[in-house]
Amino acid sequence: MATTQSLNSDDARLAELGYKQEFKRHFTLWETFGLSFSMVTVVPGIASVFFISVSNGGPVSMIWGWLIAGFFITLVCIAVSELASAAPTAGGLYYWTYRYASPRCRNLLSWIVGYSNTIYLMAAVASVAWSIALQIAACVTIESNFTWAPTTAQLFGISTAVLVTQALVACFATRIMARLQSFVVAVNFALILVVIISLPAATPKEFKNDTRYALGKFDNINGWPNGFAFCLSFLTPLWVIAAFDVTAHISEEASNANFAVPWANTMSTSLAVLTGVAVNIAVAFCMGDDLLSILSDPTGQPFATASYNRASVFLTAPYMSILYSFLTEANLTLAASRQTFAFARDGALPFSFWIYRMNKFSATPINAVWVVTAVAFILTLLVFAGPTAITTIFSLPIVAQYLSYIIPIFCRFAFKNDFTPGPFYTGRLSAPISIFSLFWMVFMMIVFMFPATPIVSSISMNYTSACLGAWVLLSLVAYYFPFNELGGVHWFKGPVPNIDTEREFISSGAHTEKSGDSNNLEKEA
Repeated sequence: MATTQSLNSDDARLAELGYKQEFKRHFTLWETFGLSFSMVTVVPGIASVFFISVSNGGPVSMIWGWLIAGFFITLVCIAVSELASAAPTAGGLYYWTYRYASPRCRNLLSWIVGYSNTIYLMAAVASVAWSIALQIAACVTIESNFTWAPTTAQLFGISTAVLVTQALVACFATRIMARLQSFVVAVNFALILVVIISLPAATPKEFKNDTRYALGKFDNINGWPNGFAFCLSFLTPLWVIAAFDVTAHISEEASNANFAVPWANTMSTSLAVLTGVAVNIAVAFCMGDDLLSILSDPTGQPFATASYNRASVFLTAPYMSILYSFLTEANLTLAASRQTFAFARDGALPFSFWIYRMNKFSATPINAVWVVTAVAFILTLLVFAGPTAITTIFSLPIVAQYLSYIIPIFCRFAFKNDFTPGPFYTGRLSAPISIFSLFWMVFMMIVFMFPATPIVSSISMNYTSACLGAWVLLSLVAYYFPFNELGGVHWFKGPVPNIDTEREFISSGAHTEKSGDSNNLEKEA
């Protein structure tokens, strides 16, 4: 339990950043780590995007691609963690952008980052719920001996049930979720141990590969040149090890936040890199050499063919994976609602005056939770438009995530500002780490926009670049919208301090709504 001294220190630091303490600090350092580690879903994450590395290099990409990408992803994590240590607030990325950017462009950049960060978290909630629905359906299909196959409507129903359940958890069980983080960590490690220990012991001899194959076989199935195919395989660790800002969004609920948040990020990322490569090594030695057979798995889960289906010991692993994914979704919903609440606190979202409300009974932002759930539900409706549409929408969060990371890290070094390092700081290595992380993110954003194969059609085309461009364009239109001064350029002033400051929410035009309840801000003395 956090001491009074640490709580007072947290509150004082938050006050220095311009905000009063509104959340209860339920998360200890260990529980903050648990939340961060739950975001790097090693086994379920690798299972979800296993086809990317298998089809773009096979064993070499699975192992060496993971290690190379893991190194640069760790640099990104460190760069983001330094910002989180210096300014631990739920606003996170858009707050840091405003604080460190030039006064000439800070409002616009903060606006773009805030919207990119918000939509990526909402879409991530939708994508994880959909992946849970796929895992549940795959288990039912296996149990029925492949006599049952889910329809799109049935998958959508399962996904919706997951979304609603997670919303209820985020509304009323924050304290419980904080205490569950130890269990989350335990389930994560259990899944990892099942793969790296039990798989080699239980795999039949005919499926085992020798060292030359597992560590040196490059098998390019998709048809891109080998070098570019190897780069495409980086997308597997990129999908698995991400969301470094999630702990920042609960920093106002964490004790010793300026230390706990960056520590949790770096430790979970480092563990994800190490345990992830261990999982990939185990699978590469035990998956056999028929990659086409693996990729054509009837359940739609190639990882099941490569590992779970090789031995009866893995019959319980898919269910453990569903449980872990469910806990991850709960944590992600929690973080997305806090980002939405923080952005509404600064008046940047439509109906901010309604979203920015703290429920007195649960001490949680219930309205923000249901906004996140509603947007995730709407995004999930795209499954009825076909596989191309839903894949593109679920790709958008990754690109939007890196865009929202690039801008604040760049602003910290590009403009004159008052950056003061927190307890987590790499000193002279800080600038080189940040620069390399920027190059990495720009490079991966470009790679992520290429189609899976060089043979492109309207069905196989990757529409991520079009969606990202459209999203940025819409953000700019919303910012510069001239009618009745609705555009953010007329009223958005970045993060608004809520200590001894009169709070104004703009719902339409020049209209302002001032609330006198305990959840809104005090008027100036």
